[in-house]
Amino acid sequence: MAEARVIAVLGAESTGKTTLAAALAGRLAADTGLRCTWVAEWLRGWCEREGRTPRIDEQAAIAAEQHRRIAAAAAGHDLVVADTSALMTAVYSRLVFGDASLDEAAVRLHRRDVHLTLVTALDLPWQADGLQRDGPQVRAPVDALLRTLLHAHRVPWVLVGGRGDARLDAALAAAAPLLHGG
Repeated sequence: MAEARVIAVLGAESTGKTTLAAALAGRLAADTGLRCTWVAEWLRGWCEREGRTPRIDEQAAIAAEQHRRIAAAAAGHDLVVADTSALMTAVYSRLVFGDASLDEAAVRLHRRDVHLTLVTALDLPWQADGLQRDGPQVRAPVDALLRTLLHAHRVPWVLVGGRGDARLDAALAAAAPLLHGG
């Protein structure tokens, strides 16, 4: 079996990552006939289970578990769409705790295992969603930090914007070269 292709959907909070990842995986499975799945953001379930956001000493384990779940999905599928990667945990660790210790490993794993990086634009209205939502004022700094990290480590990425079908169509267009050997 050929190596699974992994698409990571990254971005600030409340930018439609989860909705896009699920829709993209469903559409790619239907359109291509490939064994396709999506991997939910581990942090969301973690926060719901723990009833809080993580401490600095828990960040590395959360990043590792997100990566493990993506790798496990890749072992049984042709195509995986990941609702974030360990790279987003590194970004938030920098922003919230001033801790860059996760950057090196997160970038290394991302470069090695992710074939397409989609970054969600800040063009959707912010919505409160439980413990993970810091507020709309955090979106621009997270977006800037993510883009800086991607540029600094020469990780190619595609900005995906628009609402509804336009956002999904932009993601599908970005994925087309990956699916056709590009």
